Amino acid sequence: MALFSVFKGNPEPPTAVNITWSSINFKTILQWQPKPSGYFYTVEIHGQTSDTKKKCIMTTETECDVTDVLRNVKETYTAHILSVTSSGMDNFEEPPFAVSDKFTPYNQTVLGKPEIQNYTQKGSKLTVVFKDPLTPYTFRNGSFKSIRDIFQHDLQYKLYYWKDQSSGKKDATTKSHTFEVSVDSTKNYCFYIQGFIPSRRENRYGQESTMLCTSIGRTILDEYGAEVFIIIAVVAIAVIALTIVLSVILCKRKKAKAAREKEPLNGI
Repeated sequence: MALFSVFKGNPEPPTAVNITWSSINFKTILQWQPKPSGYFYTVEIHGQTSDTKKKCIMTTETECDVTDVLRNVKETYTAHILSVTSSGMDNFEEPPFAVSDKFTPYNQTVLGKPEIQNYTQKGSKLTVVFKDPLTPYTFRNGSFKSIRDIFQHDLQYKLYYWKDQSSGKKDATTKSHTFEVSVDSTKNYCFYIQGFIPSRRENRYGQESTMLCTSIGRTILDEYGAEVFIIIAVVAIAVIALTIVLSVILCKRKKAKAAREKEPLNGI
């Protein structure tokens, strides 16, 4: 826990703690604690080979979007979180600061969810077409770069697929935007896609796409399972049994009524 100290008669504000990098598809947010009271924060980004850049100058927030100063994604950076008082701006003394862990966007940003654009199951072939996640970085014409534009051949994708109502998964790998896998033509399949970087030691696998399922002539059994048919069968048997019981009771009542009508009237 940071404590106030006295330096040349002026109390120094506490330095930041719990500094973390949060990065998805190269959009990178720096976060820390505590919330300042009576002082401000200024963020400095230091690259191993690049000039120091300042962000979120004199802020009272505890997070800072540093995406635009990390454009050299293969560079390794550290962040200095400066604790600055308004009076400290009037002198040339270096304010107290805390230093983050090192961060290399190319190696550490999390791969976001791929977007499945189209899928078909025709006969024994399942085809899935998808799109790369976009990054905040742009080309000269203003269009956004995808993660493939940055990772290029380092980027691959896995398709995980399985028979609907089953738990046995299979997988396939591609470097393109399309999967084509052989399946059982009589079964429906569920699937999702996940990007990965084989060369990474950490954060190798990205976020999973939305899970989808095919629907080739789905039956009630596919949709609801065998339990529904068991319930229907039990109800049907109960209805039949009740019908038989009621029929027997009505038949006996009719016979008894007929027998009473045939008996001679007393006193005649």
